[in-house]
Order: sequence, then C-alpha cells, then structure tokens
Amino acid sequence: MRRLSYRLMYRHLDRLSRAGEVPFTNYGFAPLAGDGRQPALDAKDEADRFGIQLYHRVAAAVDLSGRDVLEVGCGRGGGASYISRYLGPRAVTGLDLDPGAIAFCRSRLRAPGLSFRVGNSEALPFADGSFDAVVNVESSHCYGSMRAFLREVRRVLRPGGFFLFADFRTRALTPTLHGQLERAGFRFVSDRSITANVFAALDRDSRRK
Repeated sequence: MRRLSYRLMYRHLDRLSRAGEVPFTNYGFAPLAGDGRQPALDAKDEADRFGIQLYHRVAAAVDLSGRDVLEVGCGRGGGASYISRYLGPRAVTGLDLDPGAIAFCRSRLRAPGLSFRVGNSEALPFADGSFDAVVNVESSHCYGSMRAFLREVRRVLRPGGFFLFADFRTRALTPTLHGQLERAGFRFVSDRSITANVFAALDRDSRRK
C-alpha cells in the first residue's frame, strides 16, 4: 500500500511539472557556512542546481571514477545523468519501479555508460556483487520494507563497496534507521544531518518550483 500510494502521488506530480520536463523531484541542497565549494555546472544544468547539489553531496562523498554505480529509485533520471556526466564512473544504471519514469529517462537522457531499467527496490534484478556503489536519494521512505531493501543493497555491492544514501525520517525514527543500517551489515563512514541545507534549498528555489 505504501509503494502504491507514493507511486500514484509522484505520477500526479509528474503531470503537474512543466509538461513532464522536470528531471529532478528531490528537495535540493543549498550550501551553508563550512560546506565548501559546490560543483561547477554547464549552463544547461544551472536551472536544476539545487537538485544536483543534493546528488553531489551524496554521490561525490567517494571517488566514483571508473566504477559501476546503481541508483535505486532514480525517478526521472536527473541524478543518474548528473553522476554519469560529471563524476566519471564507468557505468551508471538507474532503476525505478515506475515504467513511465523509466520511459521518460530512456527517451530524454543520454550519456556514455548510462542506462535505465524497471525494477523493484526490494528484489533488485542484478547478480550478487554487480556494483561498486549504490546511490539512493529521497526514495527509501516509499518502500514497503527497508529491511528487504538494505539486504538487496548489500547483496549487489562488491566487497568494499559504498552505499551512498540520503532520505528523511522524523527525529524519533532516526535511531531506527541507524539500527537498520547496522543490522544489515553496513559500517558508517560518514553520517550527517543536512536538514538546514534542505530547508535553505526549498526557500531559495520556491519561486521557480
């Protein structure tokens, strides 16, 4: 029921977005004091800067050069496209449960090594040890079972691989999320609340949206 309700909601948002041309639906990231330099972007990407900056914050936490990357919950593909074009991976695969979103990605987004496919986050259609990094941005709150999702992430990651993750939880549920990650066998390399950055991005990008 949770998956279905979120799927219907995001489909409705797609219809409201500028004739379906919006490649990012995340809340965005705005730098605050001490956050360092943000990515230099081509002119065509500037309109999506706040959405891109969230992906940069998550995916550029490790060097993805020459690596195989999977994004689970890729939505309309803007994040996977950014990673593919700017961060130097060997290949990026974007996966989403919504066939309409994947059709949009395949028809609009092109980059060397970039591909998209329909699939379930709780039963990833890939062999064990297929990827060096799994990216998941503002998507896991839609899933029916976080436990099943994390088990699948571990399965498709190669030894020494990275789970690059950002999502929202209430303060009361944050310890539950941390426990789920630890029980799934993940070791924390970096962990930070970016709530203030997300609020700032929403404020600054509100008029455009």
